[in-house]
Parts: sequence; structure tokens; C-alpha cells
Amino acid sequence: MGTAGLDEYISQHFGRSPAFTIVDTETGAIEIINNNSTHMGGNGLPVDALRGKGVEVVIAGGLGPKAISAFQHLGIRVFVGAAGTVRDAIDDWLNGFLSEASMDNACREHRH
Repeated sequence: MGTAGLDEYISQHFGRSPAFTIVDTETGAIEIINNNSTHMGGNGLPVDALRGKGVEVVIAGGLGPKAISAFQHLGIRVFVGAAGTVRDAIDDWLNGFLSEASMDNACREHRH
């Protein structure tokens, strides 16, 4: 939802998140980038903001089928069901508590 890094809260809608927190789980390095996509009044898609950053996994509260498809096309795995802070979401992912995104668990309000 913002720029507090590991202590920031997860947005429940990926595309409308004001910012994305990128965490290197091996080194602990953190990078925060603003969401300047068309969803937020800018250009491009939210997935474009993460393209080229070396992202291998996206953890989200939820996202629509177009975003799931775009990430799959790029070979980026997506896990949904995250809540709480970024730290909580990473812990849940590492412990296998999140579901891999699919068309079956895509946000229903974004099936267009």
C-alpha cells in the first residue's frame, strides 16, 4: 500500500496498489517502485512495472485474470491470498500457505 518495506500492508487488489515492494529473499535487499500504470493514471499495465526487475514470484491479495495471464506469459509465478504486511506475506509464501494464482481463483470483479 505504500513505502514502508517489509512493514507495509499488502493491497488486496494488485493492480490498484500504489506501490510494489520487491524483496530479494536471498540477500534481503528491498526496492520499492511506484505503480504508474493506467490503473493509477499513468501508462502501461501494472505487470509492466515489474518487468525487467528480475521478479520471479509475485505475492498478492488478489488479482484479475488478465494480470494472471500476463505474468504466466512472462514466466513469473503468482501466489494469492496474502494479507497483513509484506513480511507476513513472504512468511506465508515460504511456508506454503498461499495458493498459486489461476483462472479459478482470479478476482471475480475483474473477469472482463
